[in-house]
Amino acid sequence: MLHLRQRRDSTPATTRWHNKFDENLEQWPHLNELVHCYTTDWVKDENKYGHYESVGPLSFQNQIYEGPDTDIETEMCLAGARQTKAEDITEDDIPSTSGRQFMEPADAESQHLDKMQHLGQCPLPAYEPAFDWENERSLILGQRIPETPITHGMKISVKVQSLQFQVGLVEPFYGTICLYNRERREKLSEDFYFRVLPTEMQDGKISYEPRGVFYLDAPSASVCLLIQLEKHATEEGGVTPSVYSRKEAGHLTEREKQKLQVWSQIMPYKESFAWAMVSLFDNNTGAASVGPASPSSPLAPSVSGSSSHEGVFETSAKISLDGKLGYSNGNSVVVEISNLNKVKESYTEESLQDPKRKVHKPVKGVLRLEIEKHQICQADLENVSESGSTTNDSVDPGDRVADSSSASGNGTNMHGNSDFNSDDFHAFDFRTTTRNEPFLQLFHCLYVYPLTVSLGRKRNLFIRVELKEDDGDIRRQPLEAMYPRDPGASLQKCAHTQVAIGARMACYHDEIKLSLPATWTPTHHLLFTFFHVDLQTKLEAPKPMVLGYAALPLSSHAQLRSEISLSIMRELVPHYLQDAGRERLDYLEDGKNVFKLRLRLCSSLYPINERIRDFFLEYDRHTLRTSPPWGSELLEAINSLKNVDSTALLQFLHPILNMLLHLIGNGGETLQVAAFRAMVNIVTRVQQESVDDAERNHFLVNYVDYAFDDFGGRQPPVYPGLSTVWGSLARSKAKGYRVGPVYDDVLAMAWFFLELIVKSMALEKTRLFYHSLPIGEDIPPMQLKEGVFRCIMQLYDCLLTEVHERCKKGLSLAKRLNSSLAFFCYDLLSIIEPRQVFDLVSLYLDKFSGVCQSVLHECKLTFLQIICDHDLFVEMPGRDPSDRNYLSSVLIQELFLTWDHEDLSLRAKAARILVVLLCKHEFDVRYQKPEDKLYIAQLYFPLIGQILDEMPVFYNLSSVEKREVLIVILQIVRNLDDASLVKAWQQSIARTRLFFKLMEECLLLFEHKKPADGMLLGSSSRNPVGEAPASPKYSDRLSPAINNYLSEASRQEVRPQGTPDNGYLWQRVNSQLSSPSQPYSLREALAQAQSSRIGASAQALRESLHPILRQKLELWEENLSASVSLQVLEVTEKFSTMAASHGIATDYGKLDCITAIFMSFLSRNQPLAFWKAFFPVFNSMFDLHGATLMARENDRFLKQVTFHLLRLAVFRNENIRKRAVVGLQILVRSSFHYFLQTARLRVMLIITLSELMSDVQVTQMRSDGSLEESGEARRLRKSLDEMADETKSVSLLNECGLPESALVAVPERLTENKWSWTAVKYLSDCLLLALDASLEHALLSPVMTMDRYAASESFYKLAMAFAPVPDLHIMWLLHLCDAHQEMQSWAEAAQCAVAVAGVVMQALVARNDGVWSKDHVAALRKICPMVSSEISSEASAAEVEGYGASKLTVDSAVKYLQLANKLFSQAELYHFCASILELVIPVYKSRRAYGQLAKCHTLLTNIYESILEQESSPIPFTDATYYRVGFYGEKFGKLDKKEYVYREPRDVRLGDIMEKLSHIYESRMDGNHTLHIIPDSRQVKAEELQPGVCYLQITAVDPVMEDEDLGSRRERIFSLSTGSVRARVFDRFLFDTPFTKNGKTQGGLEDQWKRRTVLQTEGSFPALVNRLLVTKSESLEFSPVENAIGMIETRTAALRNELEEPRSSEGDQLPRLQSLQRILQGSVAVQVNSGVLSVCTAFLSGEPATRLRSQELQQLIAALLEFMAVCKRAIRVHFRLIGEEDQDFHTQLVNGFQSLTAELSHYIPAILSEL
Repeated sequence: MLHLRQRRDSTPATTRWHNKFDENLEQWPHLNELVHCYTTDWVKDENKYGHYESVGPLSFQNQIYEGPDTDIETEMCLAGARQTKAEDITEDDIPSTSGRQFMEPADAESQHLDKMQHLGQCPLPAYEPAFDWENERSLILGQRIPETPITHGMKISVKVQSLQFQVGLVEPFYGTICLYNRERREKLSEDFYFRVLPTEMQDGKISYEPRGVFYLDAPSASVCLLIQLEKHATEEGGVTPSVYSRKEAGHLTEREKQKLQVWSQIMPYKESFAWAMVSLFDNNTGAASVGPASPSSPLAPSVSGSSSHEGVFETSAKISLDGKLGYSNGNSVVVEISNLNKVKESYTEESLQDPKRKVHKPVKGVLRLEIEKHQICQADLENVSESGSTTNDSVDPGDRVADSSSASGNGTNMHGNSDFNSDDFHAFDFRTTTRNEPFLQLFHCLYVYPLTVSLGRKRNLFIRVELKEDDGDIRRQPLEAMYPRDPGASLQKCAHTQVAIGARMACYHDEIKLSLPATWTPTHHLLFTFFHVDLQTKLEAPKPMVLGYAALPLSSHAQLRSEISLSIMRELVPHYLQDAGRERLDYLEDGKNVFKLRLRLCSSLYPINERIRDFFLEYDRHTLRTSPPWGSELLEAINSLKNVDSTALLQFLHPILNMLLHLIGNGGETLQVAAFRAMVNIVTRVQQESVDDAERNHFLVNYVDYAFDDFGGRQPPVYPGLSTVWGSLARSKAKGYRVGPVYDDVLAMAWFFLELIVKSMALEKTRLFYHSLPIGEDIPPMQLKEGVFRCIMQLYDCLLTEVHERCKKGLSLAKRLNSSLAFFCYDLLSIIEPRQVFDLVSLYLDKFSGVCQSVLHECKLTFLQIICDHDLFVEMPGRDPSDRNYLSSVLIQELFLTWDHEDLSLRAKAARILVVLLCKHEFDVRYQKPEDKLYIAQLYFPLIGQILDEMPVFYNLSSVEKREVLIVILQIVRNLDDASLVKAWQQSIARTRLFFKLMEECLLLFEHKKPADGMLLGSSSRNPVGEAPASPKYSDRLSPAINNYLSEASRQEVRPQGTPDNGYLWQRVNSQLSSPSQPYSLREALAQAQSSRIGASAQALRESLHPILRQKLELWEENLSASVSLQVLEVTEKFSTMAASHGIATDYGKLDCITAIFMSFLSRNQPLAFWKAFFPVFNSMFDLHGATLMARENDRFLKQVTFHLLRLAVFRNENIRKRAVVGLQILVRSSFHYFLQTARLRVMLIITLSELMSDVQVTQMRSDGSLEESGEARRLRKSLDEMADETKSVSLLNECGLPESALVAVPERLTENKWSWTAVKYLSDCLLLALDASLEHALLSPVMTMDRYAASESFYKLAMAFAPVPDLHIMWLLHLCDAHQEMQSWAEAAQCAVAVAGVVMQALVARNDGVWSKDHVAALRKICPMVSSEISSEASAAEVEGYGASKLTVDSAVKYLQLANKLFSQAELYHFCASILELVIPVYKSRRAYGQLAKCHTLLTNIYESILEQESSPIPFTDATYYRVGFYGEKFGKLDKKEYVYREPRDVRLGDIMEKLSHIYESRMDGNHTLHIIPDSRQVKAEELQPGVCYLQITAVDPVMEDEDLGSRRERIFSLSTGSVRARVFDRFLFDTPFTKNGKTQGGLEDQWKRRTVLQTEGSFPALVNRLLVTKSESLEFSPVENAIGMIETRTAALRNELEEPRSSEGDQLPRLQSLQRILQGSVAVQVNSGVLSVCTAFLSGEPATRLRSQELQQLIAALLEFMAVCKRAIRVHFRLIGEEDQDFHTQLVNGFQSLTAELSHYIPAILSEL
């Protein structure tokens, strides 16, 4: 919309020219044009530079990650508790575009609604937190920058406060003040008049003394205020002015006062009195900017002490403190000027400069001025230019500042401009006429300075000045042209100078200003009249007397600047100007030129340059049709404009351009072309010769933007003519005619002409609709006339061709022209029917179609960038009424093409354009409603389609561009409605998959990796998503956005409260010393980091950042990452919901889109905010798609999910950990729901737990170097407990935002809830078991090599804990097997191999997949009882990807059976080997592997032979020795108070095992504990042991056979056991301990009791481990006599056994003889008869015999008799067997037997008869 703008210019109201003489300007078209040009209001197009209001950027929250450092969350809670409400408001870390801080939007309502729809913040604002539209636009090539009308420096206002003299102020004083340049000795401004009246003469009405306002370019030491005082001319013989400079103090007498007052009323004429110069700026600030000056000059902000001109300055403190007194900036200074110099007569400017001041006496008085500086700063102008003009000050729009802020603060002032009152006098700045810039105001006046008149005798002389029209009639009144001295009076007919009293050489210092007529004739002249006045009162007041006259014609002298000398005529006669009349005149002083004067013409109407005047003249003649019709003089005048000097040209630039445009608009063709060429020439010169080197010259921009108003509608608009003449020139060029160098200039200046055309159209449109439209309605677009539009099309086409041609040569001109054309379309969009503009755009795109050369392509991008930046871009129509936005579709098409361009910089640019555009929409105040956002999203939605159609294009982008594209995709998807989103998923399965590939890319590229993240970050080796490349240098890290953001952040200096100004994070010692390592400001820090580390790694770059910036960077990245993840989650949730209704195309069998994205979520490092949103979605997904997700096809997914849930369950952050527990519960619920049981899930969890164990550190070092359970393990244990904790379940669900019914599992077609807490508890226990086993294994790692028993036990526990997963079970069993082989525990190793084979066999039997049946398994179980039945049921459930059935084959079973066979034979347990081979044989039979069968049978033969060998050996075969070990002492930990049976190799004696165990356990004792071994095998009472001592009790034990009678009192002799071929499987052991009941340790047989202890172990030997826990221990006691009977019975049995044992053949006698001899020798040899005899002496004689019960006595006797009988038999057998050599031995046996019989007969007489 076009707005009228008030001009702001510096023409003071006092100088502004008004057509006072009522001349008819119509006869002077050029004058008319000039006046219009300077006086009409400016018209500015508000749309031209775009208008954009953005909403505040969003603020970042600290995201909480599971971090290695601390639990940030708790810190934040604590910080939150500390922070009071007031502090909450200061959000320091929100970057803002303008540097001001933004608060959160106030309407919480709208936020709330938004929150309901979306899970997280919008990713785009998070991506571009410091989006600055102005800045982004300025980066576009050829961007137009709005210019504000030219302004200069500063202005100063001066107000006279008072004048005081030592003697008192009695008469009125008058004075002038002007700006004066000391060095150049020239006046810089016109005079400002003031007067000071004594109090009694003051008029009550006039209270306001005007201020003088002076304009100044820049502060300079040589600029000062020149003050000249005057008073009424002194009365002759009256009081002289010297009273004012008396040395001695004193006052005027009353009489003197009266005289002065009376005289001042009589005497109208004044004389000069004193002068002073006040330096405004001190020397040292000469070059400084318009800042406050130095302390000694009046414009310093605070002045104290005296200065160079002994004035005493005091700052008006009141004003500067509260600037409410109507002064804008409180820098007004009151200056007291005491160095007033009294003038001598005839002083000149030279004498003013006299350094010693000899000439001038000081005046004893003080003049007080109030001086105030007013800044004219850009900001004020911009404020004004945005808000229309705030200077609607009727009297004085000449004021150039409008301080829009003070207008509101100052209610007292009626004018919008608070700075100045309308009575203020704005002194005309003389430099306006000499500057190289266009005149913007209308001024037309002449300043006359009479200098000197030298006469022969002394006179009191003054001069009257008048302006006369002609010299014909002397009495005719002069024109009213003189400006008055009193403010507000009208123009007068004449003006007077001061009186020069009694001077021969009269000097004057007056300035007489007169207004000129618009045109003057040769007869206009100035008339000077010279008067003498008598300064005495005779009878009446003194009357002046004419001395002579002088005349000066205007036309000949007005523009002269030098001195003019005139002679003085005595009389006036008619026609005194004409030479003819001159002869008659009489002159004073012999006609010498005695009168000197200077003139200064200041006019923007009358050009001093003759060529311009010629042009104006010819223009008038042409316009008024007074010249011949062909207008050749005009052509000449136009052509000669080329040669005008640049200052003159610039000063009259606006009117000249206006006139040329007028000619172009309605001249004939020749004139049109000439005018156009002249215009091109002028414009080019202005562009080249003016100071600023901007691409669009400042003056020209101002002309187009403000001044050009297309003749205010007085003539038809200029654009048709302009486009025609330019178009025809372009066409001639296109046809190959020579058009001269002008054509290149046209192209260089094309922007200017295009903008003119546009403005002309805009003005026409506004005028067309101005009156017909109701207020407040937008003007409809204008339809261009067919012809004009065609002409513009052709012109556009020609210019496009130029761009195309010249681009190939790589000229910068082409790029600028391209931007100008783009802006042309941009502007037209606001004015004419958009579809007409689209024709131009499509013409452009046809020229530059497809992927072009880089240069051309770049031009195309710039073109699109500019056009799409249009304010109404979103609301643009399509080309057909049915289409959507044409521009957006073109844009998407072209950007997508560019991403395929080989030039990488173009790809980046294209991506950037897109992001900036979307940011612009996102932050636009106009488009904040959801429906607007939806509309925008739909506009850009086709882009996603294109990417999905050609994914390789996307994949070929670099990561930075990918991020830009992805953020845009997320933004579009976020604002789309579901219906549109579904379209992206409906076409094909593959396409849907690609869409989610993009989502995965988002997660990958925006993942926030905390620098110190440790083990828990999904950085596990099996992370499904490949690691993202290390982040590039941070300025690249996420896009160009980072640079905006960091530089924005670096602008905000962060100063901690309460520190001094320089209290940065580091103390700055001194600005020079701020060392490179510690830059002074964040800005420097940033610049330094960016420059110094170009090649460094990302990490180094990050380190090099200032800590505050690094923190900002982290904050930004984590927020961006969080918002991206949440956005993707939101999309996934939508997808999941859509998929439930089967409305989209995806693979419903696997739902791979969902599973892939979920795996991606889980494996990345996500903040708490994400997890909070994630689990409700997770829950709903398993609700909707549980069956698919839990199915076998998705094993891999499920495994990943369980892995990551367990991983999260280890997190330190409670919130995340609890959510993981709920996640696990959701899986369990789904498992109940779909499978009614949890076996398979259990397997899954156990597998993943085992994987997690390899990632998680389950132990940590204590300070003393030992290991303990780590926090991770404790947290995992806690999580697994909570998972099965029914009591906490509800509160946990509530905390995680899930419904309480989330765990209800009601399968289809069933009614009751299948969830069972017991099953969950069992599941949790299984996992805990596995966790404990892993933990124990880890804790043992330091003693692994030493304590082999514990080591093998830990392997065993692991094997058992992971039993549900055959693979893991087998793995740990094999580890165990290896461990045993290292220890040479062959039997145990063999058992492990059997167990492995058992697992495989069971799985095969369960599947009916092999040669074995249940019986075979039972046979195996006999060897290894651990082959239990429950495992098999789960083997099938355990088929998980990478685990399970594939490995369980017949071959592997056979392999392990053969290993077992080998190991058993090493252990010499051959009977086991036999059973194992019998299981292998069926396999070979079924396969008809006869070779293998032969081998097997050979092996069998060997085995059976070995068994025979073992049995026939006289020394019974033992495969191992067994020891009971008891542990007592707390240092043993879990072993304390437990007993174990150890199975050791058969050659290990008691001493060996003692040594071995004490070696193992001594190393575990610390200084406070010692290790003791209890020497005997009695029962240990724990409470009797010493604390601080650890005890081991080690006892040899014997294994008990299956059918042995443990109650028998016989002594056990192992070799007597029957059936030694049976399997050697033992689970019971015994040992006998002798004791006495009388307290003695040893006693005779009659006191010796025996305790037999039987131990039951957990499991049987040989087992998978070397030691088994004793589960039950029973003991029997035998009395002494039972002992004795037992002993005798044992020997009897041994002998009988030997006699009765059947021997296979006769040749087998030898071994029998040996064993018989051994037994007999021990029984009957005389020297060993202590045995039997001692029994008799103990029990059958004396006192003990009386204690025996008769039953016992009989048993004892019977036993003895039987023993002797068997001995007798044995001796007989012996005799049969012996040969010669054994005769003696036999004799000894017989003798022994006889003597034994004899001895016994003392006690048992019956024995003799028995034997």
